[in-house]
Amino acid sequence: MSDKTLSLAELESLAIRALTANGTSARNAAQVAAAIVTAEADGLKGHGASRVPFYAAQAKSGKVDGNATPECHDVGAAARRIDAKQGFSYPAMNLAVEQLTDLVKDTGIAAAAIGNSHHAGAAGQPVERLARAGLVGLFFANSPEAIAPWGGSKALFGTDPVAFAAPRRNDAPLVIDMSLSQVARGKIMVAAQKGDSIPEGWALDADGNPTTDAKAAMAGTMLPMGDGKGAQLVLMVELFAAAMTGSLFGYEASSFFEAEGPAPRTGQFLIALDAGRFSGGVFPDRLETLIEAILAQDGTRIPGVRRFALRAQAEREGISLPQALFDEISALTR
Repeated sequence: MSDKTLSLAELESLAIRALTANGTSARNAAQVAAAIVTAEADGLKGHGASRVPFYAAQAKSGKVDGNATPECHDVGAAARRIDAKQGFSYPAMNLAVEQLTDLVKDTGIAAAAIGNSHHAGAAGQPVERLARAGLVGLFFANSPEAIAPWGGSKALFGTDPVAFAAPRRNDAPLVIDMSLSQVARGKIMVAAQKGDSIPEGWALDADGNPTTDAKAAMAGTMLPMGDGKGAQLVLMVELFAAAMTGSLFGYEASSFFEAEGPAPRTGQFLIALDAGRFSGGVFPDRLETLIEAILAQDGTRIPGVRRFALRAQAEREGISLPQALFDEISALTR
């Protein structure tokens, strides 16, 4: 079956129609669709169009409140607490970016805790927005259970992404975006949808055995990056994203992939810094010095460069979706 090519605007319109037809407000659908399309354009397909059927099903069932309006609470001069109201994370994260961008003008550093939330999507997006506003951004998010504590066999933690971004002189921001599993769970989800196998070393099956079967991996556990050290980083992120935000830990949260059940109520934590204030104004020069040293070695590249190149290509040429996925999303609009 051939692929279906869409412009970014066409994909965004399709996603909005699918979401609004299944219990999501137009305002929220627009924000969700914008994030999905950007992720798809950036080559992050596990956070892209493949999420639309899951999001629509959960909005229709009420597992996620598609009409929720996030509430922002002032809890300090440089601190905000945002209640996502069991809705999609994107409106809440957009609100956090707006709040922090304004706060940092006076405080130099600010943070927002987002609770009662949902799937964070591509973690690099909120920090990229901060970087394009001239700020350094650091982001933590948790997700439903997928990784066991090191030495254990039962999943407790999510794949829990971390993202960092910093502005650059005369260039796109430096963006570091990674889940703390060997790969993002979304990649295994896409492989399972296509019936593809996965590389060994990504996951274990439900019995704790290494597997290359994507569906068995979805029913099992993910392996952390960096083995025991990665498992400790996952613990740190879980505390930032869940404990700090009053949200559920990974083992308490319901699945992002199933329509039924209670709201996941996961969390996100976002920090914004004015690096110029802390560095005495030299941060931009020091960043470029380090980047030049990295690029002086053959075979190196700067994080974020690939996604921006793919985004520019998608803006010119559009996006190719598997025909089956296009048909599935199209059916949701009716």
